[in-house]
Amino acid sequence: MRFVDTNVLLYAVSKDPAEAPKAEVARALLDGTDLALSVQVLQEFYVQATRATRTDRLSHDQASALVEAFTRFSVQDVTLGIVRAALATRNRFNLSYWDGAIIEAARTIGCTEILSEDLSDGQDYDGVIVVNPFGARPQRDDGLPSEP
Repeated sequence: MRFVDTNVLLYAVSKDPAEAPKAEVARALLDGTDLALSVQVLQEFYVQATRATRTDRLSHDQASALVEAFTRFSVQDVTLGIVRAALATRNRFNLSYWDGAIIEAARTIGCTEILSEDLSDGQDYDGVIVVNPFGARPQRDDGLPSEP
């Protein structure tokens, strides 16, 4: 399974012409059946999608309906175990707590990949690897991806 970060959901609903290519990628990803997310991702989506400064802001009803629709994927609750693991991951990898919580929610629900533009593409967090679905890492001269 692949874990979906908040930015994928936000791009999927974006009406910004500058984000059109990313929106297309995000919508295609959300057609998948091998996806999971967390309660944290749903919360972040709602807050960001409805914020007053967003030019294509969703109404409460629109965002709430989408949150409900996204529960068709496996959803990991935030547990005390995830909080503890996120604190350790935050410390070990020098991340924000919130990024640590995403990584540990992904691990707990059984994902080996996190689809995210916000974390370092290609970074391996003890078996959970970040994949940026919106752009490939630069290639080396031998055609292999550059190291993160």
